[in-house]
Amino acid sequence: MTGTVTVWLMDDAQKSWPELVQQVNDEFAEKYPKVQIKLSYHEWGKKVSELDAAIAAGQAPDVVELGNTETLKYVVDGSLLKQEANTFDNSDNWIKGLVDTCTYQSTLYCVPYYAGARVGIYNSKMFQDATGSADFPQTESALIDALDKMATKNKGNAGYSPLYLPGPYWYAAMSYVTAYGGSIAKFDGNGTWHGTLHDAQSQQGLQHFVDLVHDYNKGDLKVNEQDQAKVLGHEKAGLIYANGWEQSVATAPITGTPALKDVLKVAAMPGPNGKPLPSFIGGSDLAVTAKSQNAQAASDWVRMFTSSKSEQLLADKDTLPNNLVQLAPLKNKPSTSAAANAVENAWFTPLAPGWSAIEKQNILPNMLNAIFSGKTVEQATKEADAEIDQLINKQG
Repeated sequence: MTGTVTVWLMDDAQKSWPELVQQVNDEFAEKYPKVQIKLSYHEWGKKVSELDAAIAAGQAPDVVELGNTETLKYVVDGSLLKQEANTFDNSDNWIKGLVDTCTYQSTLYCVPYYAGARVGIYNSKMFQDATGSADFPQTESALIDALDKMATKNKGNAGYSPLYLPGPYWYAAMSYVTAYGGSIAKFDGNGTWHGTLHDAQSQQGLQHFVDLVHDYNKGDLKVNEQDQAKVLGHEKAGLIYANGWEQSVATAPITGTPALKDVLKVAAMPGPNGKPLPSFIGGSDLAVTAKSQNAQAASDWVRMFTSSKSEQLLADKDTLPNNLVQLAPLKNKPSTSAAANAVENAWFTPLAPGWSAIEKQNILPNMLNAIFSGKTVEQATKEADAEIDQLINKQG
């Protein structure tokens, strides 16, 4: 075989695991000595527009890294090649939430690469001062007891929230929905998606989220999560539910307080059922584009990049691997335990043709804002499902 395989990776790979890229390229060169790898690194903020332009010009890369929220668009419009899961290492043990980001109508269109999860980021000194222990509670009932004590301890701190849980924070709201066995939408046997927020389990989870917001967020309930790390960093909150990287925002100058560097800690957020709160799945996938001229070799490059050997290198760097077997040791490692324990039961948005339109129209944040303006969960979910049903089966 001759020719070229063009690979687009995000710049995270260049910064964080260049040795993995080199190892895979060397392995590929052994198998395909006459095939040239053309590798380029891309920034998250620019990649989608660059990829759209390349596809439109008939110059799409053979392999592309996609953030898992980016996959749906390219799956639905036919830009990605189908893959056979059983030809990749650990496919029987891939993290379900990641597989969901690659699967459309029971067909796999990309391969899980690495995972991420939301966690609790908390001020250990505030917990120590209020409860006598800097350790994060392991159950939700113990957490609620600690939050009540922090509220009492900080009652002189105007605008202080023991748990800063923003009202329109739909990623958090849907984590509670998932914890109760609910969902945003389901695909029925007739080939149609329909909204399921009005289902009893979904309503129960949503009501639980709403109660937590009302009880512990003392800020404006209609403000979203965009600045939650700043609220924590300026010591106006004891706990936020956030991406792990938000800890660095809370300890940076201006956006936070550098002196909190050793005070802010990360922990798995306990859910209402004795398990960690299910997280929205973060992370990346690797796909072969539909018009690749070297699809077999491109798929082999992905196979090498997601092999057990490659995933172990990621795990050794505290990045969550794509499978449960290699994830397991990270559940007991202090630096990774919070995210590793949250990711196994993680959830993802429906891989439905109209999901992007639902996000664009802010149906979930609007539903939450309606609830915090006085509408009942029953009424708001019924109206949201009606809006979802109008859009979810239509492409675009």
